[in-house]
Amino acid sequence: MMLTKHDKNPEGRDFVVGDIHGQIGLLDAEMRRVGFDKARDRLFSVGDLIDRGADSFECLSLAFEPWFYGVRGNHEMLALNAMENGGQAWDLWQVNGGSWVYLHDAREVRSILRSAMEHLPYAREFEVAGRHIGIVHAEPPADWALMELEDHPAGRERLVWSRKRISECDTSTVANIDAVVVGHTILEQPEALGNVHYIDTGAFTTGKLTLIDAREVLA
Repeated sequence: MMLTKHDKNPEGRDFVVGDIHGQIGLLDAEMRRVGFDKARDRLFSVGDLIDRGADSFECLSLAFEPWFYGVRGNHEMLALNAMENGGQAWDLWQVNGGSWVYLHDAREVRSILRSAMEHLPYAREFEVAGRHIGIVHAEPPADWALMELEDHPAGRERLVWSRKRISECDTSTVANIDAVVVGHTILEQPEALGNVHYIDTGAFTTGKLTLIDAREVLA
């Protein structure tokens, strides 16, 4: 599943959150701070729900919540590859924060992970105040309208792994979308390059999880 689109939220507000990495306590605190209403509001996540944090299993289960709308990050992909293939893929996952799996039954984790991935497309798009915001984990294509054409290995890898735009300080505008929100690259504070907004503030290292009203992205 490449792209899932959402109409405007007629009942409440929309928020976006950076890489959670198993820090469920930080997420709960941020949701309380903004008065998040699970019956009316929506939370869009840039992925990397899991790894490094001990509450990764609980964070992975967020994918099934009716108010939560995530995309897959590179850590979900690392975990899936490890669970399906073992060997070097397992070792790579462990080096990158997968040790939380030993707190649980690995077979149960694999089952939940497989099911969660069905709720975590590569990209989402939602409407706010008549404008459109895109969500991917790492880096969008230059033209959002071509998202469906990213459904090949190199394209999928760019969406969940690439740092080319930020490493080159590329301020070009992603076409056919008003704004894009991404995570993946840890920054001291949220920053924008063109219409791409980076909101990973390193929850697992800094204790700072960024959760903002989607309207701020469009301001």
